[in-house]
Amino acid sequence: MTSAPEDSQHFRIKAVCLDVDDTLLDAESASRQGLRELVGNDRAWPVWRRTTDRYYARFVAGELDFDAMCVERTRAFFAAFGEQLDDAEAARRESRRMCAMRRAWRLFDDVLPCLEWLRAAGLRLAAVTNAAGPYQREKIAALGLADAFDAVVISEEVGVAKPHPRIFATAAAALGVEPGEVVHVGDRLDTDARGAARAGMHGVWLDRRSTGRAPDGATAVIGDLHGLTELIACDLPVGVPAAVH
Repeated sequence: MTSAPEDSQHFRIKAVCLDVDDTLLDAESASRQGLRELVGNDRAWPVWRRTTDRYYARFVAGELDFDAMCVERTRAFFAAFGEQLDDAEAARRESRRMCAMRRAWRLFDDVLPCLEWLRAAGLRLAAVTNAAGPYQREKIAALGLADAFDAVVISEEVGVAKPHPRIFATAAAALGVEPGEVVHVGDRLDTDARGAARAGMHGVWLDRRSTGRAPDGATAVIGDLHGLTELIACDLPVGVPAAVH
């Protein structure tokens, strides 16, 4: 990541945007718990993950609404193993899975200390997420983060999804800062880190699984959110003008 000169007020970091799923929330563990509720184990996780990627892309593209996507995904998952579900049964199983997943929602251990540090540093905060509005707002509230952010920017409400530049621009505008004054952090290298960098932000890839993939020169990589506080404290000039207090 290229940092701004120490004497440059305009490009000092004034805000941080954070993805939600698998960045703040351990979404994979919760989703695995939902799968175990459906079939008794999570050995079919790779099939569920591939099915989710396929149907979630259709939701993000606007081809399916969120509820229809969830039911169609569950139907497709069981069809992959030769079981054909009618609409009512697919919806019933999806409801059972969703209830189990909600009970399993948990923040990663590094989230609250990181948010507290960012607040103490005087930085403005936004959640930026590709999801359905009501569902994601429910999730944020259930995790105790309803008051944690100055802005919550959700793809369904904006009309475009990450990595489209407009969702990042919307977040910067909601925070009252320029894109170059924002760090955006997320677990998807292309969707989050590179997308934010193309939108003029400082893109940071959160590689919690230590994949070993190397980001390009436009992004930084951290293994957890403790690494974010170190990155901001050591590598990026932070400046908070009175206007953002």
